[in-house]
Amino acid sequence: MEDLQAQIQTLVQNAPNDGVTGPTLEAIAPVLITFAERLKHRQYYILQNLSKSWVMTTLSNRLEPNVRKNVLYGFATLKDAASDPNTAKNPQIMAIPIPVTHILFQMLALKSLDSMVFFDTPGNLRQGTEIHKQEFQATVQAHLQAAQGVSDPNANIG
Repeated sequence: MEDLQAQIQTLVQNAPNDGVTGPTLEAIAPVLITFAERLKHRQYYILQNLSKSWVMTTLSNRLEPNVRKNVLYGFATLKDAASDPNTAKNPQIMAIPIPVTHILFQMLALKSLDSMVFFDTPGNLRQGTEIHKQEFQATVQAHLQAAQGVSDPNANIG
């Protein structure tokens, strides 16, 4: 299994050479590692379509049908990913193994995402570890502000 620090280095090396993404990644690396350490695996299988977009699932509340949230699932094994209804019904959807820190970093860019659910126990798709994007983003924001000595709560990374 790839070490989390090595995953961060791969992310930094593959970052666009825009003068922003690489340094931002290095700055938030401690947050990515902290959240990754809450999970049992160093990589998860993410469902994606042929155009390489990640497949989100919209969940609605049974008691409040108007309350919805968009969730992205991370599966511990390929077998678990293959058992997801989105995969079984659609041959154009495949499961791709992705390092956990890369998934967490991508969470920041996925505009309509509300949370990630990581299924840590192979064969158990009923119980997972949920990471709320809002909490994750707030932690990243607080870390960046502390690192930069910024006290503006309205500063935004993206």
